[in-house]
Amino acid sequence: MKKKIVSVVGARPQFVKLAPLSVFMREEFQEIVVHTGQHYDYNMSQSFFEELRIPRPSYFLEVGSGTHGVQTGEMLIKLENVFLKENPDLVIVFGDTNSTLAGALAASKQLIRTIHIEAGLRSFNKVMPEEINRVVADHVSDFLFAPTSTAMTNLEAENLLNKSFFTGDIMVESLKTAVERSKRSTLIDKYSLKKSLYYLLTLHRPYNVDNSSILSRILTELGKINIKVVFPVHPRTLKILQDNNIKMPANFLPIEPAGYFDFIALQQYSQKIITDSGGIQKESYILKKPCITLRSETEWVETVKSGWNLLINPINDTDYYKRIEEFLPESEHKSLFGENVAYSMLEIIRNKIG
Repeated sequence: MKKKIVSVVGARPQFVKLAPLSVFMREEFQEIVVHTGQHYDYNMSQSFFEELRIPRPSYFLEVGSGTHGVQTGEMLIKLENVFLKENPDLVIVFGDTNSTLAGALAASKQLIRTIHIEAGLRSFNKVMPEEINRVVADHVSDFLFAPTSTAMTNLEAENLLNKSFFTGDIMVESLKTAVERSKRSTLIDKYSLKKSLYYLLTLHRPYNVDNSSILSRILTELGKINIKVVFPVHPRTLKILQDNNIKMPANFLPIEPAGYFDFIALQQYSQKIITDSGGIQKESYILKKPCITLRSETEWVETVKSGWNLLINPINDTDYYKRIEEFLPESEHKSLFGENVAYSMLEIIRNKIG
């Protein structure tokens, strides 16, 4: 009988990370996908399963929105019931969301071996809920798959090196497929976009969007940029914009959240990418796109050191639109995130539970 693995996902980056690993795991193991429902917008959830050809979730927990405590608590209750019913040999969690935290905690409480993929990342900013989630997930999980050498250094500093593995980043595998399939996207033609004649913007971090005055100030600053800014508006951000009657700048093209391959197409055609997302910083680097990160710190420090990612503090900095327009990375572009990552992960999984 095949060993049983439960993969816990709930948000866009986790669907993307699961896809290439799932292909390998299904050849040797019985995989059960649990979708917590943390992202409940269709374009941010169901469309990713269809596009990435991830198996239909065996469980959809429908947790939806709520405060961090409410959301995580509901996930814990529902995941515990799933784990008790399925009795898996291994649970895999990804990244740094509330789904990550709940999956790791629920599994550890039942003494189920757990892998945390994308372990060891640290922003050292505990105001970020994601920082709390990944630190706790690392400490309660049994095996840690680190995407970078810096992540391994962080794990060593926390005395976690004995259960850590330097695998590289699974997103490298995801993007290989995505780049090819994004060529079929119709979104570029739909909005009459010209290659390298727009910037791409994403905003969703609470400290950037929850305070309407900060969000308004960011949009005003980016409105000074002398180029079109394409802005797929996150549902969370859209609500705050609407509730506070914040108008879009004249150079903005707001669009609905894009499916994964459409979004990769948007990234590839853009001149620069402006974001507060950790995953998009990484995608930008792999796609060789200059990235401007609207945060005071980042867990992806290698992208900054390489000269391809510019950190800007949108709360304290002023007139930073000039820095964005002038930002031009060095021509050198090193491979930071590894190769054959999914297969490397599978080998470790096979050795641990096979």
